[in-house]
Amino acid sequence: MSTPISKPGPKEIALMVLTAIIWASAFSAIKVVVPESGPLWLAAWRVLIGFIVMFPDVLWRGLIFPSNAKLWFLIFLTSLFNVVIPFFLISWSEQTIDSGVVAVLMGCGPFLALLGSHLFTSDDRITPPKVLAVLLGFCGVLTIVGFDALNGLGDATVLAQLAALGGACSYAVSGLLVRRVDFPPIRFGFFVLGMGAIILIVLSLLVQGKPRLDLSLTAGLALLYLGILPTGAGQILRFVLIKKVGYSAFSLSLNLIPVLGVALGALLLGEVVSPRMFIALALVLAGLFV
Repeated sequence: MSTPISKPGPKEIALMVLTAIIWASAFSAIKVVVPESGPLWLAAWRVLIGFIVMFPDVLWRGLIFPSNAKLWFLIFLTSLFNVVIPFFLISWSEQTIDSGVVAVLMGCGPFLALLGSHLFTSDDRITPPKVLAVLLGFCGVLTIVGFDALNGLGDATVLAQLAALGGACSYAVSGLLVRRVDFPPIRFGFFVLGMGAIILIVLSLLVQGKPRLDLSLTAGLALLYLGILPTGAGQILRFVLIKKVGYSAFSLSLNLIPVLGVALGALLLGEVVSPRMFIALALVLAGLFV
């Protein structure tokens, strides 16, 4: 049974904007780290760091373990869809496409959230303006992927774009799962990151072998940043806000991520902003406006 949601107030809106800023900055940091660490170890390290960051706060609040198999299963599913799958897909995609492109593709997540919340919750319904918003958002995504994508699925760039899109879909699934969990959100996030770290470390050892421990200073600092803010603090904010205001309301603020992601990619990494990107951004923002 999901907890009843409330209308976002000034405090919740400020926290949603803060979350969008933190998450948008992650795309540029991933772009710096992934060439040295590889996608799986990058995901594993950032989740492990996030877990360690949350540990003192959870101890201070009082460590409470899940009391039944159903709750452990929800933690496992959420760790897959909120951590393991999207972190790997996003890291893998940024090996071949710009961080700004990934940020725009992730902008379809809020529109998936609107549809999912309508279908799987009783208090977070969709309205005609939201339908228009969904259509505009997906048009923005299609603009980035390209209308000829279906004719070139073997192309590495298209596959990377589809991987980023898969990350957005995975986040949408995890957001709906969080609404069904009757457990303190910060402690829930702690167990999700812990289980995600275990899964990712095992996968990394099997697929990539031993991790590289000779990362450059820039990559090391970017990895620490990824673990502390976008992963640790970001997960705390995400779980708390979804339980408070609902997934569709929370996810709408994340439409800011494409704009911020493109801007940071251009400012920090010197990535080129193409005319197609502006068109896609306009469509995504039009969806938010509606």
